[in-house]
Amino acid sequence: MAGVTEPIEARLEAAGLPPLPRHCWLEIDVAALAHNLGVVRSMIGAGVEINAVVKADAYGHGIEAAARAFVDAGADRLCVAALDEALHLRSVGVKAPLLVLFAVPAEHVALAAEAGIELTLAEEATARDALAGWRAARREGELAVHLEMETGLARAGLRADRVADVCREALATPGVRVAGLWSHLASPHDEAFTAGQLAEFERAVAALTSAGLPVPRRHLAASGGLLSGRVPAYEGVRPGLMLYGLAPEDLPLSADGVQAAASLRPAMALKCRPLRIEDVPAGTPVGYGGRWRAERPSRVATLPVGYGDGWSRSYQPGAQALVRGRRVPLVGTVAMDAVMIDVTDVPGVDLADEFVLLGRQGGEEITAGELARARNTISWEIVTTMAQRVPRVYHAPTVLLDVRTLGGELRKASGAVHRGEK
Repeated sequence: MAGVTEPIEARLEAAGLPPLPRHCWLEIDVAALAHNLGVVRSMIGAGVEINAVVKADAYGHGIEAAARAFVDAGADRLCVAALDEALHLRSVGVKAPLLVLFAVPAEHVALAAEAGIELTLAEEATARDALAGWRAARREGELAVHLEMETGLARAGLRADRVADVCREALATPGVRVAGLWSHLASPHDEAFTAGQLAEFERAVAALTSAGLPVPRRHLAASGGLLSGRVPAYEGVRPGLMLYGLAPEDLPLSADGVQAAASLRPAMALKCRPLRIEDVPAGTPVGYGGRWRAERPSRVATLPVGYGDGWSRSYQPGAQALVRGRRVPLVGTVAMDAVMIDVTDVPGVDLADEFVLLGRQGGEEITAGELARARNTISWEIVTTMAQRVPRVYHAPTVLLDVRTLGGELRKASGAVHRGEK
């Protein structure tokens, strides 16, 4: 929480929330999530659907809280990867339209339809299985499906010359509505490759038109397509990463994309309080394998976060933390549950100090992009791999709202209200 100096314990108590079960936690800025959805809306204007992606526990931010924040901020639909994610959202009262992006087993198609969950038909054989499963269930109501096109990612999707046949079969199945047509960009940073994908997508649209079939609402642009400006918004967009305040690294941005990326607000911060601060003499080995030795008399803090929490072993050497607004280096080998930090150059650090491993403190900031470079990966992985056991503390700019711990239950602050319905 920007500008907040009170310790986490005092903030929780003031909000009527229980104390945290450990000295490591994630702070999730719900107002930032809503703000970032507003950035997308400002890019695409009115009349274009925002299909907000909340798969993988909302990129590590917490699927329930993020889903409600996006719906309250105006998202038209939520997208998940698997049926169980969608069913969980229904179980906690989220009523917004939900789309499962990957194929589900045929025996669960009727269950999805009963819950008002939209499904993807992404390959001829599984599409026919899904439609057969729906017919066999003989349920009343409607099954809404989106047709995924193979345009160059080579992961899933119908070929342009086969889309009309699958669409026709879907429309001929009682109770089935074709609600969307979509694909996913493989390399939005590559202008030529993206142009080829766009052309293939348009070929699928032309195939439907030529067959006399209606063209459903189209959604092609995810965060990369939006920020690069290389594909149309069509009738819908499917942002993920940028909703969490992050922009893809090394992506060439359009003029609108530059402005949008600068407006995004990262929603996640990782914080710890030290378990131990110890003075060690020069030459002392620190951590497993003694891979780091103190070159001078040093003061070393032990933080209760490790690769079991998503803080990768590959961060050693090179990663840093913030304490008292200053950068301090990680030392020794990252363990499953702990990491050591050299605080020798920051006088007065004690057990009451909060360390920031991801996020801002004072005038310094450690970004997901910085961590991704240290880990030779992408910012998607940095936030998504934050472990379930790390408590999430949800807040607006200066007010705590919820806490989620390993048990999965959201504990709401006194007076906090969440709608999440649409």
